[in-house]
Amino acid sequence: MTHPKTTLWLHSSLALCLSMSLGCATVTPNAPPTTSSEPATEDVASPPPTDDLETPDTAEDGIQSDLPTVGEDLPSDADHDPVPASPADIQRQALELCQSAEEFLDQGEMDDAIAALDHAYELMLELPNHGQEDWLQAKEDLRLVVAELLIRTYDSQRATATGPSTSWDLEIPIIDNTEVQREIASFTGPEKDAFLAAYRRSGAYRPLILAKLEEAGLPSQLSWLPLVESQFKDRALSRAGALGLWQFIASTGLRYGLSRDAWVDERMDPSAATDAAISYLIELHGLFGDWPKALAAYNCGEARVLRAQREAPDSYLDFWDLYQRLPRETRRYVPRFFATLAILENPEGYGMQLPEPDQPLPRWVTVPVDKSMQLATLDGELQLPEGTLAFLNPELRHRATPPRPYDLKVPVGGEAVLLAKLDSIPEWAPPTPQYVTHRVRRGETISGIASRYGTSVSAIMRSNNLRSAHRIYPGQRLDIPAGRAVASDSHTVSAPRAEAPDGVHTVRRGESLYSIARHYSTTVARLKADNGLSSTTIYPGQKLKVAPGSRDDLRRYQVRRGDTLSEIATRNRVGLSALLRANGLSSRSTIYPGQWLVIP
Repeated sequence: MTHPKTTLWLHSSLALCLSMSLGCATVTPNAPPTTSSEPATEDVASPPPTDDLETPDTAEDGIQSDLPTVGEDLPSDADHDPVPASPADIQRQALELCQSAEEFLDQGEMDDAIAALDHAYELMLELPNHGQEDWLQAKEDLRLVVAELLIRTYDSQRATATGPSTSWDLEIPIIDNTEVQREIASFTGPEKDAFLAAYRRSGAYRPLILAKLEEAGLPSQLSWLPLVESQFKDRALSRAGALGLWQFIASTGLRYGLSRDAWVDERMDPSAATDAAISYLIELHGLFGDWPKALAAYNCGEARVLRAQREAPDSYLDFWDLYQRLPRETRRYVPRFFATLAILENPEGYGMQLPEPDQPLPRWVTVPVDKSMQLATLDGELQLPEGTLAFLNPELRHRATPPRPYDLKVPVGGEAVLLAKLDSIPEWAPPTPQYVTHRVRRGETISGIASRYGTSVSAIMRSNNLRSAHRIYPGQRLDIPAGRAVASDSHTVSAPRAEAPDGVHTVRRGESLYSIARHYSTTVARLKADNGLSSTTIYPGQKLKVAPGSRDDLRRYQVRRGDTLSEIATRNRVGLSALLRANGLSSRSTIYPGQWLVIP
């Protein structure tokens, strides 16, 4: 299918060429991007650790949850041209890649079009961020061009990938072949107990799922998909990070409206996750034209199935034609769904005696709350059986409401009691996190970050699965393990006594001016002044003067939950700028509970 050149492409290309007074006819050989220099971002405290997530991906559980990894390995440093490209070169290359992507799109070469756009986007990120308005406009124009072409690429895929029909029947025909029979033998043999337990759990959720499927006009058999996905466990977590009844990975969940933060993960909300799954299944059926391929894409992603379909010789293929081109877990996933339908249609014929299903979720209403309270405490206040509210609200990661407005599901009849008692129910504070999250700034190193948080380089590398201590980049988030015990009652105290031998400190590997100042209860500014330093850069083996007695007029403060730097400065009657200088911090820095600060 041939696509006309878009107005946006022409406008953006012309604007770029005119704004930079560059000739668009000149083609510069491709040069790979240089290291990105994103603007600095601040580090933030991480949430308390997630609890009680089930991991039903063992062989005895019988769940095929090894989703394929999305994306490909980045090229190694050896693949990069060591000569940095100029902004003009980068701009030309990005424009040429966009032009190539459009030509690939016209020719139906989807993979090549996407690859070209990926590279164009990488190059766009290399354009300068600061100081040159022309380049800022160039970056914005390129961003719009890439986005427009990506939309066209995926719209084109949807237009050409579907089969003879994009409508669906209200019943999915059950397929019976060797692969399905193999899964039936597994469900009725070694996986029999797990299958029956999953069937029993289905009673809690299927009435909700069936009502939503009926409203959407989808086949009722899809209500059994969570048996294959998660065994109807609302907190099921796979090795690939897929979570909840419908086993959404984080990116797909976000794509279909499932939010997640330190307190709430809606992938575990049966109602919200079912809505998202229905939206996803509708889109997949519209993309592929039949349920087997749509279900395969639900398991391994539409990109994988599209690739298999494009690589196949025929223009229209069903799932079984693509079978050998799909990942192993997907080759089992679809037959397992049909095996489930076959068994439940005739359990006696397969020697299965189905148990009584669990009671469905109780009817609920939502009550707006705005503070953190443990669900167990609320169960007691409402005189509900233990675990009732956790059962209704599995999306609450710590079995507690978040410290912000939230609509809590409570059984019908309990809303008036809860509203009457809200003010008297104590607020719950989570345990101190074992990790804090740090967002890397330009110029930072792992050793410097480790020193700042009182931990080690190896601990950070282990926590983040880093292969090299030299490969971090601005904006990257790192989980930092707590390096020191955190006191529960933080307060201002006299600084502990520590003296440098002969007033000289020899810098060790991983130390920073901040950690040295903290150790000797002095300030970064004092160390810089005493040693004639114009920056905070130091190196192992360097000798630093530490003035004797400089600690005597200093105090230390241990950060409490909810503290801010301005509040600490006001409370201790010091200027905010003085507090920042004394601790080697900036106005963008984030502090965390248990951190010690020097009070000048």
